[in-house]
Amino acid sequence: MLSIAVKSNNKLEIAQISKPTLKKSSVLVKVNVSGLCGSDLPRIFDDGAHFYPIVLGHEFSGEVVEVGVDVSRVKAGDRIACAPLVPCGDCPQCQKGRYSLCKDYSFIGSRVQGGNAEYVEVPEKCCFVLDESVSSIEGAFFEPLTVSLHPILMAGGVEGKDVIVVGVGTIGLLAVQAAKAMGAASVTAIDIDEEKLTKAKLLGADYSLNSLGQDFSLEMKSVPLNGEQQLILETAGSPASVKQCLNIAAPRASIALIGTLHHDLTLTHPEFGQILRKELTLFGSWMNYSAPYPGKEWEIARELFSNKLIDTQALLDGVYEPSEFVTRVEALNGQSPDGKILLKWS
Repeated sequence: MLSIAVKSNNKLEIAQISKPTLKKSSVLVKVNVSGLCGSDLPRIFDDGAHFYPIVLGHEFSGEVVEVGVDVSRVKAGDRIACAPLVPCGDCPQCQKGRYSLCKDYSFIGSRVQGGNAEYVEVPEKCCFVLDESVSSIEGAFFEPLTVSLHPILMAGGVEGKDVIVVGVGTIGLLAVQAAKAMGAASVTAIDIDEEKLTKAKLLGADYSLNSLGQDFSLEMKSVPLNGEQQLILETAGSPASVKQCLNIAAPRASIALIGTLHHDLTLTHPEFGQILRKELTLFGSWMNYSAPYPGKEWEIARELFSNKLIDTQALLDGVYEPSEFVTRVEALNGQSPDGKILLKWS
C-alpha cells in the first residue's frame, strides 16, 4: 500500500509499505482523510519521532474493510473516526477512567504507524463510529474537537459562563464554536492575528480582541463579563499568552491550560500574586478522553457534528492528494500553518 513516511528528520516521502496484518481485536481501516496536527511538526522537523521511518497521522477518518476474529462492536462498512490513544486499561489511572493520564499507553500515528497511509490497523476500542450525516472531513476533526471539549468538561461545562479563548488557531476556533453551541453566556476570542479573529467572529464569537492593540486593556474592560462565571481557555501555548490569562482573569475565574509550551515560563512575583489575590483556579488539560472510553467528549462531538453546529470549512488550509500533501508540509519548514492541512486518499 502507499504511505507518506517520515523517512528521517526533515524528510517526507511517498513509500510503498506492507498492508497491516490484523490482530484479533483490531480492524483494518481504509483511510479517507487524515489531518496534520501541530504535534506532528516536531516529529517531522525537530527529531521528535519515536522511530524512523514512521507513518504519522492520528486525526483521521475512514471505512472499516476487515475485522479481527474477536471484533464484535464494529463491522465492515462502518465509517469511523480514530480515537488514537490506546490506553493500557490496567494502571490505576485507567481503572479510574482517566485514560489521558495512562503512563503505559500506545498512540496511533506516534508510537505505532498511523493514518497517513491507504490502510491502517486500529484497535476496535479506538473506532468511533460516525453517523451517516457526518462527512469524512468532519470525521478527521473529531480528535481536535475533543481536545477543546475535554477542558470544558473538566470545568463542569460552559452553560451560563463567559468563555474567553486565548489563541484561535484550529483548537481555539473549535473551542469557540463548541462553547457557543453548549450554552456559554458569551464567547470572547483573543489573538494577535486579525484574520484568525475575523474567523472567530464568523464562527460565533461575541467579541474578538487583538492583544497587540494599544487599546487592548480598555477593550477588554469594556467586554461585559460576569466575573466568577468566567472560564478562560489558553490554547496558544506561549509564555506570553499564559501571563495574559492571569492579567485578564476576573476574581475566582478558572483558567484551563491547553496549549503546549515550548519555551520556559517565568513569572514575576506580581504576576504570580494575581493567582493568589484573585483566587484563580488553574488546571491543565491533557488529550481528550474519559470513561467510558473514549469518553463523553467524543459523544458530544458526535452530537455537535450531527446537528451541524461545527463548521470545519473555515478551518482548512486545504485538502491535498499525497504528492501535494508532501509538498505543502515540507514548505512549512517547521512553522505552523494558518489552517488544517488534510491528506485525502479517497
